[in-house]
Amino acid sequence: MSATTDDAPQDEYDAQRHAGLYGAQRFKAMSAVLLALLLSVLDYAIANVALPLIAQDLHASSSRAIWVVNAYQLANLSCLLPLASLGARVGFGRLSQVGIFLFLIASVACALSQNLLELSLARALQGVGGACIMSVNIALVRFIYPHKELGRGIALNGLFVGLGVALGPSLGSLILSIASWPWIFWINLPLALAALVLAHAALPQTPRSDIPTDMVGSLLTVASFALTGVGLDGLMHADFLSGGIVTVAGILCWAMLLRYQRERLEPIVPVDLLARRPFLLAVLVGFLGFVASNLYIVAMPFTLASVFHREAGTIGLLIAPWAVGVATMSFVVSRLADRFPASTLSSIGLFITASGFCLLWLLPTDAGNWDIAWRTLFAGFGFGLFQPPNNRAIMVAAPPGREGGASGMLSVARLAGQTTGALLVAALFTVFAHPAFICLGAAMVTAFTGSALSLGRKYIAV
Repeated sequence: MSATTDDAPQDEYDAQRHAGLYGAQRFKAMSAVLLALLLSVLDYAIANVALPLIAQDLHASSSRAIWVVNAYQLANLSCLLPLASLGARVGFGRLSQVGIFLFLIASVACALSQNLLELSLARALQGVGGACIMSVNIALVRFIYPHKELGRGIALNGLFVGLGVALGPSLGSLILSIASWPWIFWINLPLALAALVLAHAALPQTPRSDIPTDMVGSLLTVASFALTGVGLDGLMHADFLSGGIVTVAGILCWAMLLRYQRERLEPIVPVDLLARRPFLLAVLVGFLGFVASNLYIVAMPFTLASVFHREAGTIGLLIAPWAVGVATMSFVVSRLADRFPASTLSSIGLFITASGFCLLWLLPTDAGNWDIAWRTLFAGFGFGLFQPPNNRAIMVAAPPGREGGASGMLSVARLAGQTTGALLVAALFTVFAHPAFICLGAAMVTAFTGSALSLGRKYIAV
């Protein structure tokens, strides 16, 4: 069975444009893509571990120190679509190299920061560099792998995301056990330099769009994401006045942006792609999957501490099976993503994830470590099965010339889902006195909803 039959019509790709690379060329190009990806994901995961030490050293409160993470994620999310559009004009490989260079410079700035404002601004620059990498990451994979093997490339991409998430906390803890927190940023330098050299030598030249860069649309897109994100964060923390004002400003920017984009031939927010039902459904399924995952990932440490009474060291070990499951299944599914449609594989994957969350939700408070760990691993297996086929469905639903917009939307679905999940956790912790199992229940329901939507896509998309 071919995934193409259910996920996109046969004419949605150009045989010459998407012929791919072979042999040593493919190996070197994919190595460059994966090294840049690992740089972005690993640093995000490592920084989370250092927050308590950063807050203490820079004399900042825990709530303010969270902006070390928020500044990165908000800048990353806000810039993804404008940079994906820019990548189509300057070349995906060139933009990836710019992103690696920005990431390197920002890492030095982070390590040298003397106060929280400096560190947050440097992290925002890192987020822009990460957005350069992530916005064109899958678009490059689209040109490295031939159409019939695209699922393998996307699954390998997912494997390295899982590895970065799994290695980040452990590597961060190791660095902090022998050095001060600036070293979690200094460690980026050799990795970034290696990625930059390899990217310059090996990334393929991709076709470029000759449509001029839309500066007005780019600025409106950044403002829409940034204002909405900051406003919703304020609302979820019960700062209703300022949060409400900023959120309304964000919504107004969205209204102006979408109206403005209707007249554009290649809109930055790809409304032309979202008008294609297979593309829209794949994006929605991806969004729901990442909402569910972050409802679990953000809330589970609190659940393990307050409900299951585990210590900090044990909490890290009990969450690690999630990343191990995601990475392992991403490797296994690489052979399946090109043979079976996302309406089958992704639906099964999210159903398994939801079932894992359900099994965790049903645990008694005196459950042993093994009981928690295998259920977490089971949920991770499901998420690893869900991601690559759904990501493939997003990419093959885009016509030739719109790989950049599709790659950008894929990353937006992931980051918007993660951000929404984190905001929902903040809201549930604000409203309920004991929200731990409520978050797990919300993650379970969201994953089941995503599975049902994925299963029905071949009927809805007709």
